[in-house]
Amino acid sequence: MNISKDNSDSLDEKQIIGRKIWRIVPYIKKYWKMALGGVFSNMIARAFDLIPFIAIGMAADYYRDETFTDGIVERVVTSEILPTLGPISSIEFGFGLLILISFTFLAVFQGLSNQLWQSTAYMAQHDIRMDATESLMAMEASYFESRQTGNLMSVLSSDVAQLEDIISDASTSIIRIVTTFATAFAIMFWMSPTLALILFTPLVLIIPMVVWFSTRVQRKYRKTRESTGGIVAILENVLSGITVVQAYNATKFESSRIGVQSGNYRDQSIDAAFVRNRFIPGIYIVAGLSFGLLVSAGGWVMADGQITVGQFVTFLLISTRMTMPMFILGMLINQLQKGEAASKRVFALIDLEPSIFDKIGAIELQGEIESISFEGVTFSYPTSDNNVLNEISFNVSSGDFLGVMGHTGAGKSTILKLIERFYEPQQGKILINGIDINEYSIKSIRKRIGFVSQEPFLFFGSLRENIAYARQAADEEIEIALKTAGAWEFTSQLPHGINTMVGDRGVMLSGGQRARISLARALLNNPDLLILDEASAALDAETEKRIQQSLFSNSNGNKKRITIAIAHRLATIRNSDEIIALVDGVIVERGNHNDLISNDNVYASQWSIQTGEI
Repeated sequence: MNISKDNSDSLDEKQIIGRKIWRIVPYIKKYWKMALGGVFSNMIARAFDLIPFIAIGMAADYYRDETFTDGIVERVVTSEILPTLGPISSIEFGFGLLILISFTFLAVFQGLSNQLWQSTAYMAQHDIRMDATESLMAMEASYFESRQTGNLMSVLSSDVAQLEDIISDASTSIIRIVTTFATAFAIMFWMSPTLALILFTPLVLIIPMVVWFSTRVQRKYRKTRESTGGIVAILENVLSGITVVQAYNATKFESSRIGVQSGNYRDQSIDAAFVRNRFIPGIYIVAGLSFGLLVSAGGWVMADGQITVGQFVTFLLISTRMTMPMFILGMLINQLQKGEAASKRVFALIDLEPSIFDKIGAIELQGEIESISFEGVTFSYPTSDNNVLNEISFNVSSGDFLGVMGHTGAGKSTILKLIERFYEPQQGKILINGIDINEYSIKSIRKRIGFVSQEPFLFFGSLRENIAYARQAADEEIEIALKTAGAWEFTSQLPHGINTMVGDRGVMLSGGQRARISLARALLNNPDLLILDEASAALDAETEKRIQQSLFSNSNGNKKRITIAIAHRLATIRNSDEIIALVDGVIVERGNHNDLISNDNVYASQWSIQTGEI
């Protein structure tokens, strides 16, 4: 599945909000108690938000009744008589106290609502990110070969963060808008149905505006998310290979690549802003129409005796209070469209289904790996029409050392990937201890294999963390693994020993040192099967010889493991029990070193070249 495409893309022009964004609801439901508490707290806060306006209206009527009787002024507050006024009455004090209490409870319940909803959002965000991460890590190796790491990182970071904003901000905004409008309409309709209808009827015009905005901006926001992923992908590549970039004076070239992606982001953002900046002013116009009609009709309704002056004051205050939710509605729809674009990318990852997985009823590999057999294995990569391996057959048992040689692209590394079940063959069988490899669980196989790739990868952290990657280990165990891998000599001389930081991808170590640390990591688990894919390419001949003596010496108490090594440098596999020579995915000869030299074929030719005989 391509995360940059989605089956619903064709519907972008027709949907108001979209389908993917609703998939965050199950993640919220997991924490329904917190979410429900946040909803009720917000509703209570909205009620206390409107109570002061009712109190002000009641106060206005009270002061009017106290000041005017039969149209004659009984008490006029002026600067001359102000000092003679008596103390504030209990009713007057009550109005002030009611407003203070309302604001106090508004602060308490609004703060509680924010805390509960933000906690819910962070919990849901964590679950969404973990589901996406676990789904991604379960994918077979071929999935990552055609995708940029930076793009995937963008989905797991910025897109998931966008969903957290939807839950924490957009959800509370929805509650605030619905509660405010419902409560305000109930209060206003109770005081004057006529004025309530006058105020709310023009708001119906917002509905077609929302439809117009949503159906035009969604695709633009999706493209901005994709452009963001493209920028991150290029930056990740550039920063990882900065020495190559600088060595080839390619800084301007890389800047231009980033400029293209950034330009796409800029253009799509400007287009989206153009649509948005026509939508939100429309909200202002509708609000102005509603409030203008309210003020204009207010005098007529009061003259008709339908409401009092205080109730009209309450009307005006509540109507102005509704202005903010209306503007929030515009920003909310905008935010939901961004969330829909992010949701498509995030849930596309979550929906990934690996093509390589444990079959139903898969068994655990019990005991050691005692034999590996290939029986007529044929394989081609998903992106290729040609077979990489053609009816390959061989067998290795405990204590055997199998060497594999051949030119680049002959299929050597593919054999190792098939054993690790990074891929599955189209024809033939791979057997472990005489049983089809597909009968075992993938995890039980891999935990018994030590794998050293031709490009040893070290994670940012210390040597200890990289060596003891698969399990916790004591210093003594780490030391033994380092000595066997020929790495103890240089690690013991480091200022901080095995606690020395290695930098991103092990950049602070040389290629040979990274190879030896990678080998130590593989040996720490004391594997039944050791796979070496050009593992010694970065080593000098003397170091390689010492490591091989250590690996295969029984005097060190080493187990009789199976070792399969791929090498261009034939000296690496010279002492193998058997060597197979591959040409275009076919085994053209096999035997030990002396046999193959006598055959005077592919192996002998390569040996002559490497030893200088030719």
